[in-house]
Amino acid sequence: MKFNIILFLLLIVSSCRTFEDINLNSNNIIIEKFSNSGFALIYSDNLYKEGVISIKMNVRDLLIFQKNLRKGTSVKITNPFNDKTILAKVGVSASYPKFNNSVVSVRIADELELDPKEPFIFINEVVDNNSFIAKKTKTFDEEKKVAEKAPIDGIKISDLNSSNKIKKKLKKDNKFSYYIKVADFYYKKSAKNMSKKIKNEIKLKNIKIIELTKTNYRLLLGPFNDIQTLKDSFEKMNSLFFENLEIIKNV
Repeated sequence: MKFNIILFLLLIVSSCRTFEDINLNSNNIIIEKFSNSGFALIYSDNLYKEGVISIKMNVRDLLIFQKNLRKGTSVKITNPFNDKTILAKVGVSASYPKFNNSVVSVRIADELELDPKEPFIFINEVVDNNSFIAKKTKTFDEEKKVAEKAPIDGIKISDLNSSNKIKKKLKKDNKFSYYIKVADFYYKKSAKNMSKKIKNEIKLKNIKIIELTKTNYRLLLGPFNDIQTLKDSFEKMNSLFFENLEIIKNV
């Protein structure tokens, strides 16, 4: 129970969103922008009939289902293996396997030339600065207060997503190799503390801490060289209530 409370407070700070500064009067307002990298589920009527996907989708729509985004949200979807992108809208709330970061229509899969065996994508929320509605805004001071109260402090607020920082096109090869990205931390000690909790709670041992800078330590699980092992570990991590885990390509 204590660990669940810790994770809840941690997730308030580390909800895996990026933040943009917007000057609005005298307040420094932060507009949340969602991004995620992972495996899409390409829609089919058979998946709907089998109950894998709860809502029917028009295969020709520029539409995705995404659990963390509201209906009508605009998103940019990228195939990092060929740099093709497409703009789409988020549809109604639907259930689908937790391993997948979205359900995409057949049209989107075709336009992006996704590999059905490895449909790895980046999702980035698109905010129209002329007409956006700030549904959730926080000041830096408010974020700082939450961070200070969290038992595991030091987690980075500014950018916990890898997808929006990857500019280089990924090389498509026959080797399947991916990591699960848990979070970025300011302090190595904080990353080590989380690593210990993961080992103790769900018995995963293939954990790495990568020093990106002196104030940025990334906690990764992996690498995973087959889809089933990756899925199994991802499901175990979901049991710890991380709401927006990312899968990143091992390059």
